[in-house]
Amino acid sequence: MSAVNRAAVEAVLRQYTDPYLNQDPVSAGCVRSIAVDGAQVTVALELGYAAGLFKNGWAQMLQLAIEGLEGVDSAKVEVTCVIAAHKAQAQIPGMANVKNVVAVASGKGGVGKSTTAANLALALAREGARVGILDADIYGPSQGVMFGIAEGTRPKVKDQKWFLPIEAHGVEVMSMAFLTDDNTPMVWRGPMVSGALLQLITQTAWNDLDYLVIDMPPGTGDIQLTLAQKVPVAGAVIVTTPQDLALLDARKGVEMFRKVNIPVLGVVENMAVHICSNCGHAEHLFGEGGGQKLAAQYDVELLASLPLSMLIREQADSGRPTVIAEPDSQIAMVYQELARHVGARIVLQEAAAVAMPSITVSDD
Repeated sequence: MSAVNRAAVEAVLRQYTDPYLNQDPVSAGCVRSIAVDGAQVTVALELGYAAGLFKNGWAQMLQLAIEGLEGVDSAKVEVTCVIAAHKAQAQIPGMANVKNVVAVASGKGGVGKSTTAANLALALAREGARVGILDADIYGPSQGVMFGIAEGTRPKVKDQKWFLPIEAHGVEVMSMAFLTDDNTPMVWRGPMVSGALLQLITQTAWNDLDYLVIDMPPGTGDIQLTLAQKVPVAGAVIVTTPQDLALLDARKGVEMFRKVNIPVLGVVENMAVHICSNCGHAEHLFGEGGGQKLAAQYDVELLASLPLSMLIREQADSGRPTVIAEPDSQIAMVYQELARHVGARIVLQEAAAVAMPSITVSDD
């Protein structure tokens, strides 16, 4: 029986690719320790993204691989998730109680952006992260309804300065809808809306969040610019449908975030296919492959592709989005995959920025 050493264990780990980081654990820098005690091996890995529903299966797979190594009688692999604050736009200070801000945006309305934001926040929470969601759609806030928060609910005020977010389904929620009458339209000009957004973000007493998901209004207007100039955003998720008109506007959204130096983490394609509930026939009502084409055009990831489903709409309208209403369903699993990919993309964006060489110009 040959002796086991660290190099042999690392060689085994290098054969397995983390599906979210697209690297093996060693190359991704996830290995925290490798202990070899005779024929017993203990490995500690640390993931930088929320992966509570994935890490045990990942640990078991790697454990079995290490136990297949000659000279190993038993192995133990421990995987933990430690989410750090990641770099945002230059010259914008970080938020004291929020590690990472994720903007969920769309070029036009009606593409399922708010539903995606709600399910993304809930999926991140199911993965073990501390999560908040801010409804930045001042003119048409909907997160209160989606999270089942009763009409007329008002946030408590702390020290006459801070709004306390309302917790629902394990997520902290803040929305302009909590401060106004649901039947009163917000007839405000751009500067007033931008000021309201900043107050909601900075005067809400978020409780040490790993991720704050911001449900953006559609388009590329004042609120988007205010967010880019004043709020440290780790990355943006663009939501679209396969329809050509939606893709045209989604491209504008991608270009806007790139111009203001906010990384685009990827694209979510909603209403990709409709499955008839009676006969099972599949129809691409809004076109086919549009999300993949958009992602390929801008060299970003297609994070998720979701069907046109009545259940998604009904569950969101009832205040129990799919991730909560049917956590074991196929659609809920797509949202969980989305959550892990978003967290991992934030990690990878910073790693790419660190790896990028700096360019200096001198007079010599």
